[in-house]
Amino acid sequence: VQLQASGGGLVQAGDSLRLSCAASRLTFTSYTMGWFRRAPGKEREFVSTITWNSGITYYADSVKGRFTISRDNAKNTVYLQMNSLKPEDTAVYYCAADLSRLASMKAETYYHWGQGTQVTVSS
Repeated sequence: VQLQASGGGLVQAGDSLRLSCAASRLTFTSYTMGWFRRAPGKEREFVSTITWNSGITYYADSVKGRFTISRDNAKNTVYLQMNSLKPEDTAVYYCAADLSRLASMKAETYYHWGQGTQVTVSS
């Protein structure tokens, strides 16, 4: 299984970014997909999750209303549209795959992880 995250970068506060995570060597529709992030000096935290058919999505309170998760099962890709970015969104963002099909917010539920993509938001 391979999860390749991309789309990170250096932006200013208020800007937008769209992260992508391309999955390979797995049956994509069998997995709930999630995004997590780790800021410097902080623990990894949940950002968002989406079930296999996009029927359920959850967001961390800190990103609710600004971030949108989506997936394209035909492309084996999950996205994270991030709007109104804030300096506190600065982190390495990781995508992850969970075979349980639950919309879990717990990192330990996710078995497969991508390598991460850096998002830096300047004030």
